[in-house]
Amino acid sequence: MSVRRRRPLFVSAVLVVGAGLALTACGPENTDAPAGSASSAPTKAAAGAPSAGAPAPGAPASAGSAAPTAAHTPAGASPSSGGGTGGGSAAAQPCDIQSLSINASARAGAANQWVIEVRNTGAKACSLSSSPGVDLGDSAARDQSKNLKPVLASGTERFPVPAGRSAYAVIDLDPSGATTGTAPGINEINVLVDGEGTNMPLANTRNFPLPAGAHVLNPKMGNYRGSVADAVASMTAAPK
Repeated sequence: MSVRRRRPLFVSAVLVVGAGLALTACGPENTDAPAGSASSAPTKAAAGAPSAGAPAPGAPASAGSAAPTAAHTPAGASPSSGGGTGGGSAAAQPCDIQSLSINASARAGAANQWVIEVRNTGAKACSLSSSPGVDLGDSAARDQSKNLKPVLASGTERFPVPAGRSAYAVIDLDPSGATTGTAPGINEINVLVDGEGTNMPLANTRNFPLPAGAHVLNPKMGNYRGSVADAVASMTAAPK
């Protein structure tokens, strides 16, 4: 009886020991890593991965990307700074008297107003002073120092004239329309097309006869403009 009781106990002990060995053999596959190793692995992976919402390296930007793009400037062009009139090249090159055709004549429908037209007959654009140099006097007088000069409209910028185009200035000999008290003996209008005189000496002055009986009183003149109508508007703005 005692032998039968001990045999099962021996078998159970063998089974228990065998099970323990089996568990020990399988243990490394299921053993968790130490706490320090488990926390460091995700941190290293996160450091090399792109942040949430940012495109992966080499991937095209999404349609909603706000990344700025560099402005493209054509070769040889400079950024715009804003305007001036007519461009720098024309303003930098004063007109040569040899490349100009000059005329002065009464304006149709306004006998007291005269139109001065300066046409650029050269191959390149050039520039004139803001208004021509004009005076009115007696062609027979030896002393021209007392000639009358018109009151000018405000303006100092040089006026560019493209090749083949004209600049116009209008002078009103008698803005008041008076027929009495006018200046006696005035029979000539003298025009120096670049009134600054820096590149045109007085010898380049052109003389145009006025009709007999022309009335001259407090004349005024506007700046150069690209059309007769605009030149009239500039003259009208000149002070009295």
